[in-house]
Amino acid sequence: MVGRGGKTEMLKRCRPLIYTLFSCVVLFYALAFLLTGSTENRFATTTIDFTPPDAQARSRAIGYAENLVPELKKALGDDSAFEPIAVPRSGDWLATHKEPGQTYAQYLKSNPNRPDRRRNMIYLLPLDEFESPALKDLAACMEAFYGLRTEVLRLMPIQGLGIKTRIHPQTQQRQVLTTDLLSLLKTKLPENAYCLLGVTMTDLYPAESWNFVFGQASLQDRVGVYSFARYQPGFPGAGAPDVAKARMFRRSVKTLLHETAHMFGMQHCIYYRCLVNGSNHLQETDAVPLHFCPVCLRKSFRANPELPSVRYPRIAATFRDVGLTKEAEWFEARVRTK
Repeated sequence: MVGRGGKTEMLKRCRPLIYTLFSCVVLFYALAFLLTGSTENRFATTTIDFTPPDAQARSRAIGYAENLVPELKKALGDDSAFEPIAVPRSGDWLATHKEPGQTYAQYLKSNPNRPDRRRNMIYLLPLDEFESPALKDLAACMEAFYGLRTEVLRLMPIQGLGIKTRIHPQTQQRQVLTTDLLSLLKTKLPENAYCLLGVTMTDLYPAESWNFVFGQASLQDRVGVYSFARYQPGFPGAGAPDVAKARMFRRSVKTLLHETAHMFGMQHCIYYRCLVNGSNHLQETDAVPLHFCPVCLRKSFRANPELPSVRYPRIAATFRDVGLTKEAEWFEARVRTK
Protein backbone atom coordinates (compact mmCIF):
# COMPACT_ATOMS: atom_id res chain seq x y z
CA MET A 1 0.00 0.00 0.00
CA VAL A 2 1.35 3.40 -1.00
CA GLY A 3 0.58 6.54 1.00
CA ARG A 4 -0.36 9.87 -0.56
CA GLY A 5 3.23 11.10 -0.48
CA GLY A 6 4.40 7.84 -2.01
CA LYS A 7 1.87 8.18 -4.82
CA THR A 8 3.06 11.69 -5.56
CA GLU A 9 6.67 10.57 -5.69
CA MET A 10 5.76 7.62 -7.88
CA LEU A 11 3.92 9.90 -10.32
CA LYS A 12 6.96 12.16 -10.51
CA ARG A 13 9.18 9.20 -11.30
CA CYS A 14 6.76 7.80 -13.88
CA ARG A 15 6.02 11.07 -15.66
CA PRO A 16 8.99 10.82 -18.07
CA LEU A 17 8.00 7.27 -18.95
CA ILE A 18 4.37 8.32 -19.52
CA TYR A 19 5.50 11.14 -21.79
CA THR A 20 7.68 8.71 -23.68
CA LEU A 21 4.96 6.11 -24.18
CA PHE A 22 2.08 8.49 -24.88
CA SER A 23 3.28 11.74 -26.38
CA CYS A 24 7.02 12.02 -26.23
CA VAL A 25 7.47 10.16 -29.47
CA VAL A 26 4.69 11.43 -31.69
CA LEU A 27 5.08 10.21 -35.25
CA PHE A 28 3.68 13.17 -37.08
CA TYR A 29 2.11 12.53 -40.42
CA ALA A 30 3.31 8.94 -40.18
CA LEU A 31 2.78 7.67 -43.70
CA ALA A 32 1.91 4.10 -44.48
CA PHE A 33 2.48 4.43 -48.18
CA LEU A 34 5.40 5.38 -50.33
CA LEU A 35 4.66 7.72 -53.17
CA THR A 36 4.93 4.66 -55.38
CA GLY A 37 2.08 3.05 -53.46
CA SER A 38 4.03 0.32 -51.68
CA THR A 39 3.68 -0.15 -47.96
CA GLU A 40 6.10 -1.29 -45.32
CA ASN A 41 4.60 0.54 -42.36
CA ARG A 42 3.50 -2.13 -39.93
CA PHE A 43 1.17 0.35 -38.19
CA ALA A 44 -0.99 0.90 -41.23
CA THR A 45 -1.92 -2.57 -42.43
CA THR A 46 -5.31 -2.89 -40.67
CA THR A 47 -8.50 -1.31 -41.98
CA ILE A 48 -10.32 0.66 -39.28
CA ASP A 49 -14.10 1.07 -39.26
CA PHE A 50 -14.44 4.81 -38.58
CA THR A 51 -17.82 6.53 -38.20
CA PRO A 52 -17.69 10.34 -38.43
CA PRO A 53 -19.00 12.11 -35.30
CA ASP A 54 -22.47 13.59 -35.69
CA ALA A 55 -23.44 17.20 -34.95
CA GLN A 56 -24.11 16.43 -31.30
CA ALA A 57 -20.71 14.80 -30.85
CA ARG A 58 -19.01 17.74 -32.55
CA SER A 59 -20.81 20.14 -30.22
CA ARG A 60 -19.73 18.13 -27.18
CA ALA A 61 -16.16 18.21 -28.44
CA ILE A 62 -16.22 22.02 -28.56
CA GLY A 63 -17.57 22.08 -25.03
CA TYR A 64 -19.66 24.51 -22.98
CA ALA A 65 -19.15 27.97 -24.41
CA GLU A 66 -21.74 30.16 -22.69
CA ASN A 67 -19.16 31.80 -20.42
CA LEU A 68 -16.82 32.81 -23.27
CA VAL A 69 -16.45 36.34 -24.61
CA PRO A 70 -19.10 36.98 -27.30
CA GLU A 71 -16.64 37.08 -30.20
CA LEU A 72 -15.11 33.70 -29.43
CA LYS A 73 -18.49 32.22 -28.61
CA LYS A 74 -19.73 33.26 -32.05
CA ALA A 75 -16.61 31.91 -33.77
CA LEU A 76 -17.08 28.53 -32.10
CA GLY A 77 -20.85 28.39 -32.49
CA ASP A 78 -21.03 29.14 -36.22
CA ASP A 79 -19.64 26.10 -38.00
CA SER A 80 -21.01 27.02 -41.45
CA ALA A 81 -17.45 27.66 -42.69
CA PHE A 82 -16.22 24.26 -41.52
CA GLU A 83 -16.74 20.93 -43.26
CA PRO A 84 -17.46 17.93 -41.02
CA ILE A 85 -15.06 15.03 -41.42
CA ALA A 86 -16.17 12.53 -44.05
CA VAL A 87 -16.06 8.76 -44.17
CA PRO A 88 -12.43 7.93 -45.02
CA ARG A 89 -11.50 6.23 -48.25
CA SER A 90 -9.31 3.15 -48.43
CA GLY A 91 -5.76 4.11 -47.49
CA ASP A 92 -6.75 7.34 -45.73
CA TRP A 93 -5.47 8.10 -42.24
CA LEU A 94 -8.71 7.32 -40.40
CA ALA A 95 -9.12 4.09 -42.37
CA THR A 96 -5.76 2.81 -41.12
CA HIS A 97 -5.26 4.48 -37.71
CA LYS A 98 -7.59 4.18 -34.75
CA GLU A 99 -8.02 7.76 -33.54
CA PRO A 100 -10.20 8.34 -30.44
CA GLY A 101 -10.24 12.09 -30.96
CA GLN A 102 -9.61 14.75 -28.35
CA THR A 103 -12.40 16.96 -27.05
CA TYR A 104 -11.65 20.35 -25.54
CA ALA A 105 -12.32 18.91 -22.08
CA GLN A 106 -9.83 16.10 -22.70
CA TYR A 107 -7.32 18.64 -23.97
CA LEU A 108 -7.58 20.62 -20.73
CA LYS A 109 -7.27 17.46 -18.67
CA SER A 110 -4.00 16.59 -20.40
CA ASN A 111 -2.46 19.78 -18.97
CA PRO A 112 -0.68 20.67 -22.23
CA ASN A 113 2.37 22.87 -22.55
CA ARG A 114 1.81 26.52 -23.31
CA PRO A 115 4.08 29.55 -23.67
CA ASP A 116 4.95 31.70 -20.68
CA ARG A 117 7.12 34.75 -20.00
CA ARG A 118 10.27 32.67 -19.93
CA ARG A 119 9.60 30.40 -22.89
CA ASN A 120 7.81 32.22 -25.68
CA MET A 121 9.89 31.85 -28.86
CA ILE A 122 9.64 29.38 -31.72
CA TYR A 123 12.95 28.58 -33.39
CA LEU A 124 13.49 26.98 -36.79
CA LEU A 125 16.86 25.29 -37.18
CA PRO A 126 17.91 24.39 -40.76
CA LEU A 127 19.88 21.14 -40.85
CA ASP A 128 20.98 21.56 -44.47
CA GLU A 129 20.94 24.21 -47.20
CA PHE A 130 17.53 25.56 -48.25
CA GLU A 131 16.57 27.24 -51.50
CA SER A 132 12.90 26.33 -51.47
CA PRO A 133 10.76 26.58 -49.44
CA ALA A 134 12.06 29.94 -48.20
CA LEU A 135 12.64 29.64 -44.46
CA LYS A 136 11.84 33.31 -43.88
CA ASP A 137 8.39 32.76 -45.42
CA LEU A 138 7.81 29.63 -43.33
CA ALA A 139 8.81 31.57 -40.21
CA ALA A 140 6.45 34.42 -41.15
CA CYS A 141 3.54 31.97 -41.50
CA MET A 142 4.39 30.36 -38.17
CA GLU A 143 4.58 33.71 -36.37
CA ALA A 144 1.32 34.98 -37.86
CA PHE A 145 -0.58 31.76 -37.20
CA TYR A 146 0.47 31.16 -33.59
CA GLY A 147 1.23 34.71 -32.49
CA LEU A 148 4.67 33.79 -31.18
CA ARG A 149 7.84 35.40 -32.41
CA THR A 150 9.61 32.95 -34.74
CA GLU A 151 13.28 33.09 -35.60
CA VAL A 152 15.40 31.13 -38.08
CA LEU A 153 18.70 30.03 -36.55
CA ARG A 154 21.99 29.60 -38.37
CA LEU A 155 22.51 26.46 -40.42
CA MET A 156 23.68 23.43 -38.42
CA PRO A 157 24.88 20.74 -40.87
CA ILE A 158 24.47 17.27 -39.41
CA GLN A 159 27.14 15.55 -41.49
CA GLY A 160 29.91 14.13 -39.31
CA LEU A 161 27.86 14.30 -36.08
CA GLY A 162 27.30 10.55 -35.78
CA ILE A 163 23.67 10.62 -36.95
CA LYS A 164 22.57 7.24 -38.32
CA THR A 165 21.48 7.14 -41.96
CA ARG A 166 20.34 4.60 -44.54
CA ILE A 167 19.48 4.42 -48.25
CA HIS A 168 15.81 3.73 -48.92
CA PRO A 169 15.53 0.61 -51.12
CA GLN A 170 12.77 1.96 -53.39
CA THR A 171 13.56 5.67 -53.75
CA GLN A 172 17.36 5.25 -53.40
CA GLN A 173 17.30 8.45 -51.32
CA ARG A 174 19.35 8.99 -48.18
CA GLN A 175 17.32 8.96 -44.96
CA VAL A 176 18.23 10.17 -41.46
CA LEU A 177 17.13 8.51 -38.21
CA THR A 178 14.79 10.87 -36.36
CA THR A 179 15.59 9.65 -32.85
CA ASP A 180 19.25 10.57 -33.33
CA LEU A 181 18.24 14.02 -34.54
CA LEU A 182 15.94 14.59 -31.56
CA SER A 183 18.74 13.71 -29.15
CA LEU A 184 20.94 16.28 -30.88
CA LEU A 185 18.26 18.98 -30.88
CA LYS A 186 17.75 18.62 -27.13
CA THR A 187 21.29 19.90 -26.63
CA LYS A 188 20.60 22.97 -28.84
CA LEU A 189 17.37 24.19 -27.22
CA PRO A 190 17.60 27.95 -26.42
CA GLU A 191 16.58 28.96 -22.89
CA ASN A 192 13.72 31.18 -24.11
CA ALA A 193 12.38 28.64 -26.61
CA TYR A 194 8.85 27.38 -26.41
CA CYS A 195 10.02 24.85 -28.99
CA LEU A 196 12.89 24.18 -31.38
CA LEU A 197 11.99 22.72 -34.78
CA GLY A 198 14.70 21.24 -36.96
CA VAL A 199 13.89 21.38 -40.68
CA THR A 200 15.64 19.42 -43.40
CA MET A 201 15.51 18.56 -47.07
CA THR A 202 16.68 15.01 -46.26
CA ASP A 203 14.16 12.19 -45.96
CA LEU A 204 13.48 10.82 -42.44
CA TYR A 205 12.73 7.45 -40.88
CA PRO A 206 11.89 6.65 -37.21
CA ALA A 207 12.80 2.94 -37.20
CA GLU A 208 13.99 0.24 -39.59
CA SER A 209 10.46 -1.12 -40.04
CA TRP A 210 9.07 2.20 -41.30
CA ASN A 211 9.08 3.63 -44.83
CA PHE A 212 9.47 7.22 -43.72
CA VAL A 213 7.84 10.00 -41.73
CA PHE A 214 7.47 13.69 -42.44
CA GLY A 215 8.47 14.39 -38.85
CA GLN A 216 8.78 13.32 -35.25
CA ALA A 217 8.89 15.24 -31.99
CA SER A 218 9.51 15.00 -28.28
CA LEU A 219 6.79 16.98 -26.54
CA GLN A 220 8.48 16.69 -23.16
CA ASP A 221 11.74 18.08 -24.52
CA ARG A 222 10.00 20.64 -26.78
CA VAL A 223 11.94 19.66 -29.91
CA GLY A 224 10.89 18.26 -33.26
CA VAL A 225 12.36 17.55 -36.69
CA TYR A 226 10.51 17.81 -40.01
CA SER A 227 11.45 16.96 -43.56
CA PHE A 228 10.30 18.56 -46.80
CA ALA A 229 12.23 16.08 -48.94
CA ARG A 230 9.18 14.39 -50.45
CA TYR A 231 7.68 17.72 -51.45
CA GLN A 232 10.56 18.90 -53.61
CA PRO A 233 10.50 18.68 -57.41
CA GLY A 234 12.51 15.70 -58.58
CA PHE A 235 11.65 13.42 -55.67
CA PRO A 236 9.97 10.24 -56.98
CA GLY A 237 6.23 10.97 -57.27
CA ALA A 238 6.44 14.72 -56.55
CA GLY A 239 4.99 15.74 -59.90
CA ALA A 240 6.01 18.17 -62.64
CA PRO A 241 8.53 20.82 -61.49
CA ASP A 242 6.37 23.83 -62.41
CA VAL A 243 3.46 22.47 -60.38
CA ALA A 244 5.49 20.91 -57.60
CA LYS A 245 7.33 24.08 -56.53
CA ALA A 246 4.18 26.01 -55.61
CA ARG A 247 2.59 22.92 -54.12
CA MET A 248 5.75 22.23 -52.15
CA PHE A 249 5.51 25.52 -50.26
CA ARG A 250 1.85 24.99 -49.37
CA ARG A 251 2.57 21.46 -48.13
CA SER A 252 5.57 22.68 -46.15
CA VAL A 253 3.50 25.34 -44.38
CA LYS A 254 0.85 22.74 -43.57
CA THR A 255 3.44 20.37 -42.15
CA LEU A 256 5.04 22.99 -39.90
CA LEU A 257 1.76 24.41 -38.61
CA HIS A 258 0.27 20.94 -38.09
CA GLU A 259 3.27 19.67 -36.19
CA THR A 260 3.45 22.80 -34.06
CA ALA A 261 -0.18 22.21 -33.08
CA HIS A 262 1.01 18.91 -31.64
CA MET A 263 3.69 20.81 -29.71
CA PHE A 264 0.80 22.67 -28.06
CA GLY A 265 -0.71 19.35 -27.00
CA MET A 266 -3.35 18.98 -29.72
CA GLN A 267 -4.04 15.45 -30.90
CA HIS A 268 -5.32 14.60 -34.36
CA CYS A 269 -8.74 16.06 -35.08
CA ILE A 270 -11.55 13.68 -36.09
CA TYR A 271 -14.46 16.16 -36.03
CA TYR A 272 -14.01 18.48 -39.02
CA ARG A 273 -11.68 18.93 -41.95
CA CYS A 274 -8.98 20.72 -40.04
CA LEU A 275 -5.29 21.55 -40.03
CA VAL A 276 -4.82 18.93 -37.29
CA ASN A 277 -6.26 16.03 -39.34
CA GLY A 278 -3.95 13.08 -39.76
CA SER A 279 -2.64 12.38 -43.25
CA ASN A 280 -1.60 9.07 -44.75
CA HIS A 281 -0.61 10.18 -48.25
CA LEU A 282 0.06 13.35 -50.21
CA GLN A 283 -3.41 13.56 -51.75
CA GLU A 284 -4.84 13.56 -48.23
CA THR A 285 -2.30 16.19 -47.18
CA ASP A 286 -3.41 18.43 -50.05
CA ALA A 287 -7.03 18.19 -48.88
CA VAL A 288 -6.19 19.37 -45.35
CA PRO A 289 -7.12 23.06 -44.87
CA LEU A 290 -4.79 25.68 -43.41
CA HIS A 291 -7.11 26.62 -40.54
CA PHE A 292 -8.35 25.19 -37.27
CA CYS A 293 -11.85 23.82 -36.87
CA PRO A 294 -13.98 25.10 -33.92
CA VAL A 295 -12.71 22.33 -31.61
CA CYS A 296 -9.05 23.04 -32.28
CA LEU A 297 -9.57 26.80 -32.40
CA ARG A 298 -10.76 26.67 -28.81
CA LYS A 299 -7.70 24.64 -27.84
CA SER A 300 -5.43 27.17 -29.53
CA PHE A 301 -7.16 30.00 -27.66
CA ARG A 302 -5.97 28.52 -24.38
CA ALA A 303 -2.35 28.59 -25.60
CA ASN A 304 -2.71 32.07 -27.10
CA PRO A 305 -5.77 34.09 -25.96
CA GLU A 306 -5.79 36.38 -29.02
CA LEU A 307 -9.31 36.74 -30.37
CA PRO A 308 -10.02 35.92 -34.02
CA SER A 309 -10.49 39.64 -34.77
CA VAL A 310 -6.80 40.09 -33.95
CA ARG A 311 -5.45 36.78 -35.21
CA TYR A 312 -7.32 36.34 -38.49
CA PRO A 313 -6.37 39.63 -40.24
CA ARG A 314 -2.71 39.02 -39.39
CA ILE A 315 -2.84 35.48 -40.80
CA ALA A 316 -4.68 36.65 -43.93
CA ALA A 317 -2.14 39.41 -44.64
CA THR A 318 0.83 37.08 -44.17
CA PHE A 319 -0.68 34.31 -46.29
CA ARG A 320 -1.29 36.81 -49.10
CA ASP A 321 2.30 38.04 -48.87
CA VAL A 322 3.67 34.51 -49.35
CA GLY A 323 1.27 33.52 -52.14
CA LEU A 324 -1.30 31.48 -50.18
CA THR A 325 -4.17 33.42 -51.73
CA LYS A 326 -6.93 30.82 -51.35
CA GLU A 327 -6.13 30.37 -47.67
CA ALA A 328 -5.95 34.14 -47.12
CA GLU A 329 -9.42 34.51 -48.61
CA TRP A 330 -10.84 32.04 -46.08
CA PHE A 331 -9.59 34.13 -43.14
CA GLU A 332 -10.72 37.38 -44.79
CA ALA A 333 -14.22 35.94 -45.25
CA ARG A 334 -14.34 35.00 -41.57
CA VAL A 335 -13.34 38.54 -40.60
CA ARG A 336 -16.14 39.97 -42.79
CA THR A 337 -18.62 37.55 -41.23
CA LYS A 338 -17.72 38.82 -37.78
